[in-house]
This record gives sequence, C-alpha cells and structure tokens, in this order.
Amino acid sequence: MFRYKCLNPISSVGLDRLTDDYEIVKENKDAQAILVRSASMHEMEDMPKLLAVARAGAGVNNIPVDEYAKKGIVVFNTPGANANGVKELVIAGMLLASRDLIGGNRWVQENRKNSEITKHMEKAKKAFAGCEIKGKNIGVIGLGAIGVLVANTVYDLGLHVYGYDPYLSLRSAWNLSRAVHHVDTVDEIFEKCDFITIHTPLLDSTRNMINREGIAKMKNHAVILNFARNGLVDEEAVVQALKEGKIKNYVTDFPTPTIADADVRGIIAFPHLGASTEESEENCARMAVDQLMDFLENGNIHNSVNFANTDMGVCTTAARISVIHRNMPNMLTQFTGAFAKDGINITEMSNKTRGEYSYAIFDIEDHIEEEAVKHLEQIDGVLKVRVIKNYK
Repeated sequence: MFRYKCLNPISSVGLDRLTDDYEIVKENKDAQAILVRSASMHEMEDMPKLLAVARAGAGVNNIPVDEYAKKGIVVFNTPGANANGVKELVIAGMLLASRDLIGGNRWVQENRKNSEITKHMEKAKKAFAGCEIKGKNIGVIGLGAIGVLVANTVYDLGLHVYGYDPYLSLRSAWNLSRAVHHVDTVDEIFEKCDFITIHTPLLDSTRNMINREGIAKMKNHAVILNFARNGLVDEEAVVQALKEGKIKNYVTDFPTPTIADADVRGIIAFPHLGASTEESEENCARMAVDQLMDFLENGNIHNSVNFANTDMGVCTTAARISVIHRNMPNMLTQFTGAFAKDGINITEMSNKTRGEYSYAIFDIEDHIEEEAVKHLEQIDGVLKVRVIKNYK
C-alpha cells in the first residue's frame, strides 16, 4: 500500500487513476508521496517516509528541490501539460497590448448609464485605437513546450517570428515551424522585434534577463510579455521605460507590488492565470499522477527536476532494487560487488546521472533479504535504497 497526501486540490481526472494500492493520509509524516500545485513546502516539517513529490505544473520554486535531492527524494513536474493554456493567454496578452480593448471596455462601463452612449462612442473610440499584429516582428526567448507553441501560433497569425534558445532540445526542434528565424543572441531579439515574449526557467543565469541594458536596445514602443516566471524581468527598469515611453506595454501574469502599484500607463497584469483552465489542471493532474505511480510501482523516473530520467519498464524478475546515490567514482563496482557477496545475480541494470546525483536500478533473479539491502545502504555515497519488487 502506497500512502500519499495532496497539499492542494488536485483534479479528480488525475486522482481517479490511482488504484486500490493507494491510500490518502492526513499527516505529512505518514506520506510516501506528495501531490502539490502551489503550496510552499520550504517550511514543512521533516517527512521521514517521503519518497517523491509530484508538482502538477511546471514551476518548482515552491519545493526545496536541492534539499530533497540530498535526501534521495525525487521531485517531478509536468512540463508541457499546461502549455496550450499558457500559449492562449500569451496570444490574448499580445492582442490586448495591440488594441486597447481594456481601455475601451472601461469606457463602456464608465458610460453605461449614458443614454447617448451610442452617439458618444464614435468620438471616444479614437482614444483606444491600436495596431494590427500581422506583419509585425515577435521574438520568442526560450523554445520549450510553451515557447514552441507560441512561436508556431503567432507565425500562423501573420507575424515574423524570431526564436532564441541556446539549449534547444531535439523534441522542440522537431515541433518548431521551419519559418521561425533562429538568432544567436538575445540582443538580436531586442533590436528587431515589436513584441518580445519570454519562456525560460528562472535560474541564476536568466534572472533579470530583460534589464535596463536590454530595454535600451529595443525598438521604441516595443511590447514585453512575461508569462513564464517572476524574476526574469527587471521590474524597476520596465516601469522606468514605460514612464519614459521607451516601451509601450508590459504584459505579465505576475503582479508583484512593484508592478501592481506602479503609477504608469501600459501595464497589463493578470493574477497568474496562465494555467488556470480546466483542461490544463486536468492534464497536469493526469501527468503528475502517472509519473508518481510509475516511480512508486516500477522505479522509473520521467520528468524529474533533480534526478535523471530512467526507465526499465515493468519488473519481470524476482526483484527490483533502486539506489539513489551521489555521483562518485567506483559506485557501480561497489554495488555489483555487494550483490555478488550476497550471491545475487543481476539480470539487468541501469545507472543514470544528473549533476551531483545518480540513480541506479537493478533487476535480480532472486528474492533479496534485508541483510543484503543493508549492505547496499552502508556504501559511502548511497542516499536511499528501495526494494520495489520482491517476490518470494
């Protein structure tokens, strides 16, 4: 029986996939697995039984990923599951910045009791005139699941698309339209584009990626869209650029106090609505649950943010053992030596590394005794040993 806890409401579309082998618990200390969306786990008490955390979404800033890696706790996310929902909001944000629909709607609300509103609006609408997006240049920074969808969609809408991603994956490359112009530096995006949309993770290398220096290189009246992460854009620099008329709009899904309270025109902000669709929540829940079940039942890892992807399928031998360990020399030799010492024959194995940590899976011919497991746990550098299957 696997015991799990949900820290946030998780769509029943995902939870209904759990079998009778899963039991929900009330106390964190009893959970072997956690399903979470936005709840912060940084200040949570120690959970001695915790094996894995599945985030129903892409961002994992609410999870102490590095600390969990040190404890051998695998953290999953669901990249791409909410990509279409975010893409659609990016397109909406771009259109709102091009045509002052918000200002026009506000005028209608303010004049809703005016009996001559039909007559007056013909004169008033001049204040809300905008421009069409067709034929404009848009730069997409970051060509992951969301960036690719955005790039392909805006091309279909008639824009000239420039893409920047020095770490473009093979999967993204296959899905990306051939019409997207690849550029070698982000400065080319700044210099050429009327719209700039950013879709990168928040790392030390990407923090304030759009800053004063970058804004100075932009075309006058450019529009910046940030539906990726708070922290990617230097907000004070953006507010100043709006005051000076250098950029036309800043459209964001992250209304921090600096943005929400800025006394300046041109800010269009939403309360983190990118993935707030029924479809996105269902996709994320389904993906999170599936990944969690495959790990707990088979030891396989897909879309972890702190350990390498590893897939050995379903165990068909007497037992399957997983070992989470530090990436150190001679580890595999010590593992196989320990098995040999206990008279255990390995039929298949896999060992994958990501940064400081590695993950090994061993399928063996025989039932493994507790003493043999202890021999593995005593090897220096081993963080966690788990007996996944053990048939007598």
